Amino acid sequence: MSLPMVYHSNFVVPLPPEHRFPMPKFARIYEILLRDGLATLDQFHHPEIAPQTWLEQVHTRDYIEAFCQGRLGDKAHRRIGLPWSEGLVTRTRAAVGGTVMTARLALKYGLACNIAGGTHHAFPDYGSGFCIFNDLAITARMMQTMKLAQKILIVDLDVHQGDGTAFIFQNDPTVFTFSMHCQKNFPFKKQQSDLDVPLPEGMTDEAYLKTLADHLPGLLTDFRPDLVLYDAGVDPHQADPLGKLALTDEGLFQRDKFVLQTCLTQGYPVATVVGGGYDKDVSALAYRHILLHRAAFQLFEDFHL
Repeated sequence: MSLPMVYHSNFVVPLPPEHRFPMPKFARIYEILLRDGLATLDQFHHPEIAPQTWLEQVHTRDYIEAFCQGRLGDKAHRRIGLPWSEGLVTRTRAAVGGTVMTARLALKYGLACNIAGGTHHAFPDYGSGFCIFNDLAITARMMQTMKLAQKILIVDLDVHQGDGTAFIFQNDPTVFTFSMHCQKNFPFKKQQSDLDVPLPEGMTDEAYLKTLADHLPGLLTDFRPDLVLYDAGVDPHQADPLGKLALTDEGLFQRDKFVLQTCLTQGYPVATVVGGGYDKDVSALAYRHILLHRAAFQLFEDFHL
């Protein structure tokens, strides 16, 4: 058995050429994984487009239908930051389906990776920060609804706080939200996660990795989740235009390896999503995201999952 990965051709939809969101990165990750021999076609699983019943696990029906039918107002679209199209609707629902499938594969095989996901700024009745439907929250709810997992830990290491996820689960003891993010960065109005670790601007590899090591092992021991959802955003990288932290490629690789190894050593299955990353150089950005998959391939083999 090889590491299960999830990809859908609809993960990419055309955007205006100068748009800040690097939509082509998802296809580029997939292409490089295959081109460089890191993955083979038979490792990839094709997710279904998330039906409305899945989305309603977290989001209001009015919001879902207004977005899917193109009826959101200009203000709501500006808050999301992506121009509406039927393709964007399909893309958004495919990404949610991808994270749900990734979680199911992780529960079966111990570890699985979605080549999309991490839309943690989406709230029940509105989208924000390039996030429309919250795939992490929907996946947590779907695992509970399908009785595949009850206690879920969301480890969010995107450079931006997972404010939508924190809000959705603020009164739910079955889902623990852990967000380690740059304090002086979007969103400027923070929500209350179960554990927030705000970081100073300019933090480098050593201090970052020590901070992570100070929190994650004990959190796993105390909460004892049935499943870990890991948002491995690469926007803490020193070259990311929206990040304000200063991790190197090696720092990101060590971060991802530490998260996966710590979870797997304690026997907790992990489903990963790619999260944020905004470098205009899409190939450089894709290589940055693939650091997660390099760590995952290595550990999947080491643990004989």
